[in-house]
Amino acid sequence: MAARQLSQILWRVLRSGTRSCSSGAPVTQPLPGDTSRSAAEELSRRKHFLGEPMTPFSTFLTDSFGRRHNYLRISLTEKCNLRCQYCMPEEGIPLTPKADLLTTEEILALARLFVKEGIDKIRLTGGEPLIRPDVVNIVAQLHQLEGLRTIGITTNGISLARLLPQLQKAGLSAINISLDTLVPAKFEFIVRRKGFHKVMEGIHKAIELGYNPVKVNCVVMRGLNEDELLDFVALTKGLPLDVRFIEYMPFDGNKWNFKKMVSYKEMLDTVRQQWPELEKLPEEESSTAKAFKIPGFCGQISFITSMSEHFCGTCNRLRITADGNLKVCLFGNSEVSLRDHLRAGASEEELLRIIGAAVGRKKQQHAELFLMVQDFPPAIFSWAPLCVQGLRSSQSFSSQMATLWKGCRVPQAPSPAQQWLGAGSPQRHSSSHLLSDTNPQCLSPESQAPATPSGPLSPSDQLTHVDTEGRAAMVDVGGKPDTERAAMASAVVLLGPVAFKLVQQNQLKKGDALVVAQLAGVQAAKLTSQLIPLCHHVTLSHVQVRLELDSTRHAVVIRASCRARGPTGVEMEALTSAAVAALTLYDMCKAVSRDIVLEEIKLLSKTGGQRGDFHQT
Repeated sequence: MAARQLSQILWRVLRSGTRSCSSGAPVTQPLPGDTSRSAAEELSRRKHFLGEPMTPFSTFLTDSFGRRHNYLRISLTEKCNLRCQYCMPEEGIPLTPKADLLTTEEILALARLFVKEGIDKIRLTGGEPLIRPDVVNIVAQLHQLEGLRTIGITTNGISLARLLPQLQKAGLSAINISLDTLVPAKFEFIVRRKGFHKVMEGIHKAIELGYNPVKVNCVVMRGLNEDELLDFVALTKGLPLDVRFIEYMPFDGNKWNFKKMVSYKEMLDTVRQQWPELEKLPEEESSTAKAFKIPGFCGQISFITSMSEHFCGTCNRLRITADGNLKVCLFGNSEVSLRDHLRAGASEEELLRIIGAAVGRKKQQHAELFLMVQDFPPAIFSWAPLCVQGLRSSQSFSSQMATLWKGCRVPQAPSPAQQWLGAGSPQRHSSSHLLSDTNPQCLSPESQAPATPSGPLSPSDQLTHVDTEGRAAMVDVGGKPDTERAAMASAVVLLGPVAFKLVQQNQLKKGDALVVAQLAGVQAAKLTSQLIPLCHHVTLSHVQVRLELDSTRHAVVIRASCRARGPTGVEMEALTSAAVAALTLYDMCKAVSRDIVLEEIKLLSKTGGQRGDFHQT
């Protein structure tokens, strides 16, 4: 209806004698008798200038926030020939049986349907898409779809030089190549495989064949490759590259750690110190990258700010996984199987209704993996992510770095990453941090233990939450001095062998139980005064929730610590945090076992109160 009204308005403008246009579009009114341009052609030209589609955009691909999705990413395979540390665990991931993956015919059928509805850009991803034997044929078939303007591919570059000439002939129009370091030894450390020179060969082959720009994706991780920022920027001086620096993001199995993330603003400041003349380039509305160029340089650089400045408001992307699930958000857990409906004989109309319903449920932004932190310094983030840390290596990070990077242009002094990651542990565990102080040892479990207690906590001989008549009452703390308060509490969840194994391997259908329990524990600490009626509201300066697996008992041990400055203690916040984290773990695993037991919810320590410190022995 809106498009029809716009057409009528433009038609009246063309028929009238006015020569103005509020949009700024050039107006050319034909002279009497001039039939070189019909009114319909002029209308078509004007709508193109205004950026309006020639026909109303598909309602099936428009979400409830008005975002039009014209970009589809299709995963061709789950397999990959690398094991990048920020992407997957070293041992790889469980693969879907081949029979459950989309066939070539199914991929093309879905692509054809989406393009018919308005998709004009398709990017092939993986895993590593070039592993798929018929990738060239798929590109050629996609190239024949009317209305599809761009066919891109995101690759690790290992097989690119060999396949690119065939892919170009088939119709490939855009290339993204992942490369996180320019140091061969460091490359092997990051991806856990050899192949640096193959990737470089692939980049030069793309330039040789005329791709411009060739996009190079670089995930920046503190203590690992942020020292190479300027080296990457220098590549754009003589090469037609778009080096895209990507903020380190959390994915299943990548042991994401907030302190390993280098923000866009920090990277930009580093580049500007070397090249103050750096210029900001205009960007399209749906662009995920903030682009910059150094005058005189052949290429450009970009920053993808998925973490510090999300671009959900203009997201135009949909994803189809290798097993045929439609994902409307990269960070969302919600998926719908198009494969199952295809194989059940669903018509195009039925598929479109399913797709439209999924797109209509798309959230305003990807909140599932992130915790809104109002207290976080706004100069750093508009919204702060949950920090997750997991360690499995039996060899310390520092010794690995020294071995693998010896002789490279990498500092041998302990890096921040070495301090944060510390020594390896055979157990899977997770920890979350809110507003950790400046002490670099705040991530260490040893440093979280309170100071040696000054003496046993002497209990009061009177109940403090009742008045003189025995009625419930809130304690008046108005006259108490503000002091630094800290408390730690624990809980144990006995899962049983089946549920324990699924949690340990992160294979629960509901998702990562440890991460969800962490987030619940942090939230619970902040909401304690709303859950426990007579608790005072406390503004917490720090919350930490740690979950560790105890394989001897098939249990998860939870420790929650809280800190604040105020007139009252934070032991209730710590206890509530541990208890709710335990309950959340129970909820995540209850479908697997009904024999789960919660026990040992107790206060471990409390410091800063007038009655002295307490430490559980």
